[in-house]
Amino acid sequence: MQTIKAAVCHEHGKPLIIEEIRLAEPKMGEVMVEVDAVAICHSDISFQQGGFGGPVPAVFGHEAAGRVIGLGEGVQGVAIGDHVCVTLIRACGHCISCGSGQPTICETPYDGSKGPLSTIDGAPVYQAMASGAFAEKVVVDQSQICKIPADLSKEVAALISCGVITGVGAAALAADIRVGQDVVVIGAGGVGLNAIQGAVIAGARRVVAVDMLDEKLEIAREFGATDVVSATGEKPWKAVKNILGRGADAVLVTVGVDAVYTQAPQYLAAGGHVVMVGMPHGDKTASYSPLIMANQGQGFIGSKMGDVVIKRDIPWIVDLYHQGRLKLDELISGRYSFDQINEAIENTKTGTARRNVIVMR
Repeated sequence: MQTIKAAVCHEHGKPLIIEEIRLAEPKMGEVMVEVDAVAICHSDISFQQGGFGGPVPAVFGHEAAGRVIGLGEGVQGVAIGDHVCVTLIRACGHCISCGSGQPTICETPYDGSKGPLSTIDGAPVYQAMASGAFAEKVVVDQSQICKIPADLSKEVAALISCGVITGVGAAALAADIRVGQDVVVIGAGGVGLNAIQGAVIAGARRVVAVDMLDEKLEIAREFGATDVVSATGEKPWKAVKNILGRGADAVLVTVGVDAVYTQAPQYLAAGGHVVMVGMPHGDKTASYSPLIMANQGQGFIGSKMGDVVIKRDIPWIVDLYHQGRLKLDELISGRYSFDQINEAIENTKTGTARRNVIVMR
């Protein structure tokens, strides 16, 4: 058992408190990683706000990178000193989903209240998203990590652990975009920009970015959007259809806003589908016309973490980056020290940040 510093949530909706907690040694199949960088994801903020439920005290953070410093029994394919991405994708390897090549929707539950974290007095601390990476060190299952080149910036690697694989994967894998198809990406934040890049890589003819902020739309162009439409206008889906000549084959919703999900089918062409990437709070709902969608052969597709297989897809993404085909450095809006984590979170809430990164050392 080690003592580490972590940013702990004691009450939903309140700032995190950096304090000492205890971290258990890795058990069978687990790995200890010293965190070098961790990014702020909107899912972390939703957890902090209580929108996804879960007990407190809790440690959030799931988009991290660092170095392996401890191994439990039975760990294979990784060694002390390896540089790794740390993800929330904890896969048992034996359920039907894992056996079908879909580890992001592993059916074996994980109880974060029985994880490796505890208070100095020994009371449980919830390891949110099976990661708890707003901390100096983490202990996670070996399925959650992927080795990366030692010379890859940990700040960039942290982004790959969630925002990049979620966005690129949603377009290139979950949406199954084919060459020549038209794509709409709603939301030009960190995940949305990666969805735009994924659509370009997949061979889309047109990629239309839709957002409330003109500044973010201009950035979307830099990341490959062929066209942009302001969501502040009346019925922006009409502007999109004017650009495309019809509706879109795929509409990727990358913001966690229920009203946007209600509007998303309006952008579709016959036979198109909405890809659900952004996650609203659990009490939010959306509505649509089953008659219209069924008649037009349209549908919804859920995309958790871009449907990736991290041992396969993170090396692919790293290669794209090294080849200059994927912008990653440009995703970083701000760099903050660990004791500035609440400032980084508040800046992320404004909606203007692409990705804010906590640099641990």
